[in-house]
Amino acid sequence: MGDSVEFDVVVVGSCNLDLVSTTTHLPSPGETLRAVAYAEHAGGKGLNQAVACARMGARVAFIGCVGNDSAGTMLRDLLNSEGIDTSQLVTVHVPTGRAFITVDALGENTIVIVAGANAHVGKTAITVPSSKVLLTQLEIPLDVVTQVFAKAQNAITVLNPAPAAEIPIELLSLCDYAVPNKTESAALGGTQFLLGAGVTTVITTLGERGAEISNATSMTPIAPYKVDAIDTVGAGDAFVGALCAELARGENIEHAARIASIAGALATTVHGAVPSLPTRAAVMSLYAD
Repeated sequence: MGDSVEFDVVVVGSCNLDLVSTTTHLPSPGETLRAVAYAEHAGGKGLNQAVACARMGARVAFIGCVGNDSAGTMLRDLLNSEGIDTSQLVTVHVPTGRAFITVDALGENTIVIVAGANAHVGKTAITVPSSKVLLTQLEIPLDVVTQVFAKAQNAITVLNPAPAAEIPIELLSLCDYAVPNKTESAALGGTQFLLGAGVTTVITTLGERGAEISNATSMTPIAPYKVDAIDTVGAGDAFVGALCAELARGENIEHAARIASIAGALATTVHGAVPSLPTRAAVMSLYAD
């Protein structure tokens, strides 16, 4: 692939305003709770993963949609401030996407997303610039994800299948790497189903138990990096972003996943998604080959 590509990583995905309530515990059905804290942050799996890639030293372009509102302006400004190319971040006349997040005292979370402008990704023609890695998720229309991967040319294709949805075989067969968490993997039919459908390699994140790399012939565990977690929001995005940044550097998948595991762990030690995404210097200071 050489250095002639325009970017290390191109992310086609979602961006949201995250509305985060902190509670003593996650509510049960029918239960009303008082929040002990509330904050608003930039978010969305696409935006988070783009920022994670950039902080890990990658040259990043982001393709997506925001609304013609203050939230959309804030998200665009944030991406620009991280050095991310936003020339294909389109403003549309619907509200910017939202995510309603509840975080409990143990750092566990539940998330409800409202697509808003994210549902419009792909309604304006997308020109995918050349890159070493092409990354997307499932918070944008599924057919757009398939179209983008079909245009990937020589880029490594990475799919974070979140939120879990029924994925066409056509899309799975275009994936070099799929990176689900354990819940998403189960909902999609499991690792062996994904591999049988044409995904070359599946990296399953297991939270405090680390991760597993699986292909047609082997399974390699990736040990967790132990931290005192206070907020798991953004940890998966930190993992995926770091993984893609390292793949763009030409690292092998096991090395990339070990670095990504540290990045994901570090993200749980800071509240919020974007605020928690670590720099490459912070991650590599903890990495011992």
